[in-house]
Amino acid sequence: MLTLQTKVIIPKDVLFHKVDDEMVLLNLVNGKYFSLDDVGADIWSLIVEKGDLDAVHQSLIQQYEVNSQDLEHDLLELAGRLVENELLQIVEP
Repeated sequence: MLTLQTKVIIPKDVLFHKVDDEMVLLNLVNGKYFSLDDVGADIWSLIVEKGDLDAVHQSLIQQYEVNSQDLEHDLLELAGRLVENELLQIVEP
């Protein structure tokens, strides 16, 4: 189960590219892909930069006017879906 303390990395077989306000992610091994809207693209960019969900959460709190618990829920849900589809990988401690 993901928490804000989870560290993540982008697998080497995952390509991503920003197209307008969206981010397109593609796993070259399994062919799974996602298209993220502008907020999702911001989240992805922070994941790439920080690799730490708590740091991503803190950055997003400063960037958007949103309830911290709602943001945590949405961030963990998105990260979980990306992990399930092998577009993001959990770093084991």
